[in-house]
Amino acid sequence: MTADVWLYLAVAVYVVIGLVLLVAAGHAEMMSFGLYFDQWTYLFLFFMPLTAGIFDYAWILLRFDGKRSLAVRRAFSPQRLAHLFSGMALLMALMIFQGTFTSIKNLLPIIRGGFLYDRPLANLDALMSFGPDPWSGPLSIAGHEAIVKIVDWNYSILWFLVCFATLFYVATSPRAASIRVRYISMFMLVWVVCGNILAGIFISAGPAFYGAVTGDGQRFAELLSVLNSPDSPTAASLFQRYLWSLHEHATSGLGSGISAFPSVHVALIALNAFFAAEVSRRLGIIAFCYTALVIASSVYLGWHYAIDGYASVLVVGFGHFALKALMDRESGSAADAPKDAVATA
Repeated sequence: MTADVWLYLAVAVYVVIGLVLLVAAGHAEMMSFGLYFDQWTYLFLFFMPLTAGIFDYAWILLRFDGKRSLAVRRAFSPQRLAHLFSGMALLMALMIFQGTFTSIKNLLPIIRGGFLYDRPLANLDALMSFGPDPWSGPLSIAGHEAIVKIVDWNYSILWFLVCFATLFYVATSPRAASIRVRYISMFMLVWVVCGNILAGIFISAGPAFYGAVTGDGQRFAELLSVLNSPDSPTAASLFQRYLWSLHEHATSGLGSGISAFPSVHVALIALNAFFAAEVSRRLGIIAFCYTALVIASSVYLGWHYAIDGYASVLVVGFGHFALKALMDRESGSAADAPKDAVATA
C-alpha cells in the first residue's frame, strides 16, 4: 500500500477541492460522496474478487494436472493476496473519488449558468462531416431496431464491464504491478480533466438534450424518435430522461450530472486502448477499433457530438505519453542515483 500513497493523497486533495467548490457555490446539497457505497462495495469487495477467485481456480483445474496443489499455493500466495487486498483498499478510496466527481459535475451547469456550447459544437460537428450532422449517417445505415439494441447494450453494459474489470485487474493483480500507479493515475486524470475541467470550460449537454438547452427541438428530432420508441425505448433514452429529471430538480443521484464535451465514456475506453497497445500491436488494434465503435455509438445513441469523442482520444493520448515519459524519467533517475553515489565515493 505504500506504493499507492500518492494516489491516496491525490484522492484526498480532490475531495477537499470538491468540498470547497460546493460550499463556496452555496450548494452543499449537491454532495454525492455516499451515492456509490452500495454498488461500489458489492462490485469491488464481493463480486469481482469472487469472480477472480473462481476464474483462477477454474484455470488451475483446466491447465494443471499433477501440479495443482503448487499452482493453488501460488495463485493464493501471500504476495497475490497482498496485491488483492491493497488493490481493494485503493478501489474503495476511488469510490470517494467517484462521489467527488459526481458532486462537481452536478455543480458545473449551475456555476456556468447553463449549457453554453451545444450549438457551436453541433455546428462544428456538421462542418467536419461536410454538411449533415454525423448521427444521420449511422442512423440511415443501421437504423434497424435489433442493431439499435445491440449498440445500446454495448454502450451501457459491455463498456462498463471492460472498463471496470480492467480497473480491478490492474489494481489487484501482481502481473499489472509495473503499470499500476500509472494506469490508475491516468484513470483519475480522465475523470478530472475530461469530466470536470474541460467539461466545465466547454459546458454542453449533448444531442439528447439539445432541444431542451437551445430551444431547437427539430435538429435531433429524428434521432430521438428512434431512441425513444414507445414500444421499445433504449436504455440510453431511459437514462437520459433520468438525468434530465435530476437536473431539473437540482438533485444528485447515481451517475448524475450532464456534460457532453469531451466524452468520459470514450476517454476511459481510449485509456485502455493505449495501454493495450503497450502489450501487443494486435491487441492495440483491436482496442482502438473498439474505441472507434464506442465513438460511433455515443453519436448514434444521442449522448455526444462526434467531436466529443475525437477530443477525448487526443486528450488521453497526450496524457498517456506525457505521464509515461515523466514516470520513465523519474524511475531512470532513481536507478542512476546509486551508481552516481558509488562513482562519487
